[in-house]
Amino acid sequence: MFLGISAVVAFAAPGATATAYTLIAVTAFAMGLRNATVRKLGVPDLTTTVLTMTLTGLAADSRAGGGPGTRSPRRTASVVAMVAGAGIGAWLVLHHGLGIPLAVAAGLVALLAVTASGRE
Repeated sequence: MFLGISAVVAFAAPGATATAYTLIAVTAFAMGLRNATVRKLGVPDLTTTVLTMTLTGLAADSRAGGGPGTRSPRRTASVVAMVAGAGIGAWLVLHHGLGIPLAVAAGLVALLAVTASGRE
């Protein structure tokens, strides 16, 4: 919902200084809610905002690092998804402004929420 609001704000007043600060505040709030939700759901070994923690866990628990390597597929998929999302997001921002990437993110979050709801 907050990413959708951010997309609307970005389309309504592109380039305004107040728009940038509003987008920073609203998306920060959305990320905080997402992080709190993931903590509440108890998804093991998967942080949503700290890529370095995921990479550290991947290295420390890998067979090369002396660990069992059992959670490597999930962590690797997480890193690949973050890198791909960052690349696509950066390209969209550079070529299309802030509105489209925020709208795409809001749509993907909504799709994932509907898909994952009730899977507990």
